Amino acid sequence: MKLEYAQMILAPLVTEKTTALKDAQRLLCFKIHRAANKIMVKKAVEELFKTKVEWVRILNYQGKEKRHGRYIGRRPAWKKAYVKLAADVKMIEYIEVV
Repeated sequence: MKLEYAQMILAPLVTEKTTALKDAQRLLCFKIHRAANKIMVKKAVEELFKTKVEWVRILNYQGKEKRHGRYIGRRPAWKKAYVKLAADVKMIEYIEVV
């Protein structure tokens, strides 16, 4: 499966923890496509945001089983990427859409 750069990075994850990491350690957090790997995510962030990436760490999350009354369903599995920006580049600013 060939993915475009815009298809790999699904959305930024904006929480209290990721905002603190962004300010203190220059770490960004993104929800990424399940087929993306570290090399693909690094290239995508560098191309989309015109910046330099030091390293990428990826976490896999399994979908949780959820109940609604007597019916049992499952949330989808997903991936999260922590991206460390190089020390000499400007921090990426993105907005939260509510």
